[in-house]
Amino acid sequence: MPTLPLHPAIVHVPLGLAMVVPLVAAGLALALWRGALPRRAFAVVVALQAILVGGGAVAMQLGERDEKQAETVVSEKLIEAHEERAEAFVWTAGAVLAVSAAVLAVPAAAATAVAALTVAGTLAVAALAVSAGQAGGELVYRHGAASAYLPRGAPAEAIPAVDAARVHREAAHEDEDR
Repeated sequence: MPTLPLHPAIVHVPLGLAMVVPLVAAGLALALWRGALPRRAFAVVVALQAILVGGGAVAMQLGERDEKQAETVVSEKLIEAHEERAEAFVWTAGAVLAVSAAVLAVPAAAATAVAALTVAGTLAVAALAVSAGQAGGELVYRHGAASAYLPRGAPAEAIPAVDAARVHREAAHEDEDR
């Protein structure tokens, strides 16, 4: 039996952070604007964004490792669509990391504006996370990518999405044979 994929376990770290970081960034940006916290408090956003980018990069590497196995049951085109969305997510998150770090480095007069730009960027990253996650979820739940990791002869009926994907593939192969 092939080893179980680590990509699904790791990918939830950056996806979850992508939903939380906009809230933290907005709260800290507001506190900065009001003068309630020193600018160095924004380092929390920088740290969370760095973890998000690092986790995203690791998840992409693990996805690359798992791609060949998944392609045994799901078309390369569908996997590439997910991969492209994931790359957009991670690259945008990296750009937002740079902007968030700039809050700590720019002159104090510009820090609030850069913090606001960071908040906008984190919202874009969250939207891209939803898009990449949706494409990944469709690979697993609609197209049965998880079946690539079932032992030979395992009853597909135990996993409805896997069973549906298998039935769909078998019908496609029958059409090809005709």
